[in-house]
Amino acid sequence: MPKDFLSGAQDQYDVVVIGSGLGGLTAANILAREGRSVLLLEQHYKLGGMATWFKRPGGNIFDISLHGFPHGMIKSCKRYWSQEIADSIIQLEGVRFDNPMFSLTTSFNRTDFTNLLTNRFGIAPDQVDEFFNTARGMNFYDDQDMTTGQLFEKYFPGREDVVRLLMEPITYANGSTLEDPAITYGIVFSNFMSKGVFTFEGGTDKLVKGMEKIMKKNGVDIRINSNVEKITVKNSQIHSVTANGREIKTSCVVSNANLRGTIFDLIGKEHFDKEFVRDAEEVRLNNSSTQVYMSLNPQDHVDRETGDLLFSSTAARFQTDLLLSRNITSRTFSFYYPDTRPNKFDRVMIVSSTNANYSDWTGMSLEQYKESKSELIETTLDALEKYLPDARKRVEHAEAATPVTFEHYTKHIEGASFGTKFEGLAVSRALPEQISGLYHAGSCGIIMSGWLGTINYGVIVANDVENLLHKQSSPAISG
Repeated sequence: MPKDFLSGAQDQYDVVVIGSGLGGLTAANILAREGRSVLLLEQHYKLGGMATWFKRPGGNIFDISLHGFPHGMIKSCKRYWSQEIADSIIQLEGVRFDNPMFSLTTSFNRTDFTNLLTNRFGIAPDQVDEFFNTARGMNFYDDQDMTTGQLFEKYFPGREDVVRLLMEPITYANGSTLEDPAITYGIVFSNFMSKGVFTFEGGTDKLVKGMEKIMKKNGVDIRINSNVEKITVKNSQIHSVTANGREIKTSCVVSNANLRGTIFDLIGKEHFDKEFVRDAEEVRLNNSSTQVYMSLNPQDHVDRETGDLLFSSTAARFQTDLLLSRNITSRTFSFYYPDTRPNKFDRVMIVSSTNANYSDWTGMSLEQYKESKSELIETTLDALEKYLPDARKRVEHAEAATPVTFEHYTKHIEGASFGTKFEGLAVSRALPEQISGLYHAGSCGIIMSGWLGTINYGVIVANDVENLLHKQSSPAISG
């Protein structure tokens, strides 16, 4: 008989959190800390969503996503998780760019970027300051008509090299494009520009296991291999969720699943206003990615000057369509050294990431798909040779993941790595106005993408849920 992963679960909870990405984990932890009964349901056998890891024989361990996030992660992790987790966040010193326009290394903070833009790229200091101040002052309520491309043209007209320097890392971090609203770039960019790029020392497994320990201490009922099939709504209010065929009652749901999947698959558009449904239908999915995971032979040394993050490209110009093309010209190499990503054999791990279109990886036979993955690995090894001589001899293990892989393991529609485009944020925030007790904390709107944005969105939603539950439990005041 198959194992019942919901054995012993209560029949009712104050809150059910669907999905264990960083937003869902954070919301669950905060609400349990407030004394609420919380059930966390994860369809996979591991917590973390896209922030997870996997192991392979021979001591190989790979992070799905880790490098890197802004300094603000330290404050958020300290406040909403623990001092121990915050203390494990360290700065990445070597962020490299290598493309036909320029090759350089930076610490990726405002001071260093200002020096680069003024001394190397010849931009006037007051112009650079004005750009940084403008980006720093952006917020969600600003004008949403100006695109990122127009922002660059305003401050750096005709300077494609400057655009490439400023844009390439953010595109890697959250899928942002030149056609997206400028605020989606400015808010994320200014977060990184405060003090540089950071990562978690010890790997994603240490982080997520630490979070799991804290959640259990706070009373979160964590259930893996528990797939939510349906959210039941009665009289425009959350009534229950059905997972693994079992109905569990609740008055509040925090969905950490894909926004469109939450609305149209788990609930059904018949429960929403027609105008809201039209807005939800127009929400675009963000792009997905391909990744190649490589481990070097045990104790193979790599000079730290190789960098922590390497934005490499053979394309003559920076173009969004080239970043998504199957004919890959741009790769971001993440180097995981034994001190930042410990492993049994002190080996260096390297992950190559490229933004990708889901449509380029579907509709083929299994044999064609396998061939395409093999080609991805081979071309990645070719590209790596420039930075790691004799890479083919030194790489002991290599495997690839595609948008189809991410869709399979996370159930993200079309394997979307960053949820939805900008318009998804307003739809996500409006869910409680449609159905009482329904909230969403998934990656959406680009602003809420990435590790810091997702954690902070979990905080925002947890506060919204707590306010609702407090109102529901407070006696009405009669006049």
